[in-house]
Amino acid sequence: MSFQLDKKQRVKEILRCGKDPSYFLKTYARISHPMHGLILFDTYDFQDTLLNDFNDYRFNVILKARQLGISTITAGYISWLMLFHRDKSILVMATKFATAGNLVKKVKSIMKNLPEWIRIATISVDNRTSFELSNGSSIKAASTSGDAGRSEALSLLVLDEAAHIEGLEELWTGLYPTLSTGGRCIALSTPNGVGNWFHKTCVDAESGANNFNLTTLPWDVHPDRDDVWYKKETKNMSKRQIAQELECNFNTSGETVIDPEEMQWLLTVVKEPKHRTGFDRNFWIWEEFDPTCSYLMVADVSRGDGADFSTFHIVKLETLEVIGEYQGKPTLDMYANMLNQVGREFGSAMLVVENNNIGYSVLDKLINEYQYPNVYHSIKSTHEYIEQHVAEHRNSAVPGFTTSMKTRPLIIAKLEEFIRNKLIKVYSSRTINEMKTFIWKNGRPQAMKGYNDDLIMALAIACWVRDTALQVNARDLNYQKAFVDAIITSKTSFDTKIKGQIGYKKDGVLDKMSEAEDLYKEYMWIIK
Repeated sequence: MSFQLDKKQRVKEILRCGKDPSYFLKTYARISHPMHGLILFDTYDFQDTLLNDFNDYRFNVILKARQLGISTITAGYISWLMLFHRDKSILVMATKFATAGNLVKKVKSIMKNLPEWIRIATISVDNRTSFELSNGSSIKAASTSGDAGRSEALSLLVLDEAAHIEGLEELWTGLYPTLSTGGRCIALSTPNGVGNWFHKTCVDAESGANNFNLTTLPWDVHPDRDDVWYKKETKNMSKRQIAQELECNFNTSGETVIDPEEMQWLLTVVKEPKHRTGFDRNFWIWEEFDPTCSYLMVADVSRGDGADFSTFHIVKLETLEVIGEYQGKPTLDMYANMLNQVGREFGSAMLVVENNNIGYSVLDKLINEYQYPNVYHSIKSTHEYIEQHVAEHRNSAVPGFTTSMKTRPLIIAKLEEFIRNKLIKVYSSRTINEMKTFIWKNGRPQAMKGYNDDLIMALAIACWVRDTALQVNARDLNYQKAFVDAIITSKTSFDTKIKGQIGYKKDGVLDKMSEAEDLYKEYMWIIK
């Protein structure tokens, strides 16, 4: 087309291209195609919409599927911005330097393959992952591990694969001032679980809570993709991969400890509590105390640094429903008093308190000041459960539950098992939200940076205690019950003095019977 244009027509074309990035790219830009080599950039409708959004909004966040050409259209926009505007400073950032560098290379390729007459600015400085035009506009790539961009004013910041950039919350705090003179931002990525900067930015943009414009582009926005393409593409992909690569699904993507499908099931049983009570109204109750039922109460004590919460769950043992929950930041005195009162209101529920850090202070108040009658104890060396009245006479016994390198993976595995087998019902949205940000990091289950896992850990301990200590205790008591019942219901008189037979030293046997009966009555609530 260019050889047919005279000087006047070329000037007219340059002016038109400067006003319309879509026209510029469709008419003159060439991109590299893996099969056909250099071809004209024939943009799709959704790509044209993006180009308009890049101009209309200062801040754009793009939640996308893979292989939609979003990086390419972003490179096209950058090419237009640099060529037709003076002194634009553009920074492309990604977790890996190579990822950011690839986008810069796309921009350079578009520039170098334009008709010579339309290149109103030429490349004056050319480096491997950066270059500068004769009109003063420049672009460079940087990884998020460095300090690039923090000390300079930017016209455009591009965050490539933003969901995969670790610590982007802190980075954004440092980068945002560089855009204070009117600079723009484009953040684009496939999803990578919930709780990270990209997820929060998308959610807030959707609700209007920030100044980002959200664009969601799942796989089917591409006009050449249909169900046949989808089935073929997903044939060898996991559900997590499908969610991340194609469906723009935050909840099913990422490396959460609890399987996303199981979380979807949990969400179906979430409901509002009947009561929101307590001094801070953070004690949620779904079901009142039933004297015919038995309860387990598990508490996680805040470290006291203000970053986490003190929490507890009330579990109805007969149905394994979490019918009460607390999450707040009371003082230790207030928290101990709350545990004592609530525990007694729920039939002196077995009270399990994590004894790490300052948990011992709470346990000391419960045992010595409030004389709570049913505090969980364990053997220090083995972490095995031991009854409270026995623990009082054992030096090796400690009150509460100890979360350690040994027990932590065990209780998390037990929680996952309970959820996977749909054995426990959790009604609280607070607990489910913690699960969404509870991830595997370096092989260790933990909350994402900036999030908490206090409710999760208390729930995990509850599952463990219910399925180990109480089950073992229930089995022992069943043996005792059978022994007591057999003797009580028997009408046989034992007068023999023959050593080894039932009835030998009769008084001693009756004493043991009485002890077993008392123990059975005391702990009958466990095996109802």
